[in-house]
Amino acid sequence: MLKSILPVMFCAVSGVSWAQTSPKPAEVMVVGCDHLNQIYKPAKPATDVLTPQGQQEISRFTAAIARFRPDMLVVEMLPEEQPRLDSLYALYRQDKLDLAALPGGRSEVYQVAFRLGKQLQLPRIYCANAPGGTSQGILRTGQNIELYQQAGAELSKVAGAKRAALEDGSLPLSRYLATLNQPEIYNLVYRLRYVTPARVTNGRFTNPDAAVDTAFINPRYIGAELISVFKNRDYKIYSNIVTQALPVRPQRVLALFGAAHIGSLQSIFASDPEFRVVESRKYLKK
Repeated sequence: MLKSILPVMFCAVSGVSWAQTSPKPAEVMVVGCDHLNQIYKPAKPATDVLTPQGQQEISRFTAAIARFRPDMLVVEMLPEEQPRLDSLYALYRQDKLDLAALPGGRSEVYQVAFRLGKQLQLPRIYCANAPGGTSQGILRTGQNIELYQQAGAELSKVAGAKRAALEDGSLPLSRYLATLNQPEIYNLVYRLRYVTPARVTNGRFTNPDAAVDTAFINPRYIGAELISVFKNRDYKIYSNIVTQALPVRPQRVLALFGAAHIGSLQSIFASDPEFRVVESRKYLKK
């Protein structure tokens, strides 16, 4: 009888011990944002974040994601840029930085991350971008290429309609950015970059850039090779985030990146037991 009870007691004690020592997973929320410098068109005032209306819109967007209350904020800048970002953020917190006069001052790093960091009194904003990636357009040939082209056309149609609505003022900037964080939008990007290309085989890249090492590309798996280029960068970004989180031990991490990264980074963090993914749509309604 004693022999049969001991294993049960051991399991119970072990379970209690594990529950007491296992750290609570940190929450991570990937917030997608268009690159505000790139969408700006002088002839389209609704795209300008520096106008009074643009500032109101970006304040609404920032206020929405601030409800997540992150204690660690990471942005799409390379780690080598950390000293410069630290200096600019310190000036911003002291109200000594004029973003309108700063080169690239429309960037979401300054307009959203700086605003959010100051509001939440975060001492630092972390650079977590990584080199790599490439253009989706280098995949133009191969068996089943029409599937990839169809996926690209579908995304262009949907994204183009949203961008046009932003430009003509019928879709306010805050709602435009919130739309990018809805699964029906970012999953189109995810499938185009990380799923559909695997169906394309027996082809070659057209005018690949230096980030693509063609010496190791297998034409038979040309689509999968493209996926690996995109995913490689995302894993490096993930590595930059988690290694910087180790000494900080945050409870809630907010990663502000281009919308194309949402689905991929969420899938990576979902496989890490030390993190729990919180979808940005919880705070960003359409």
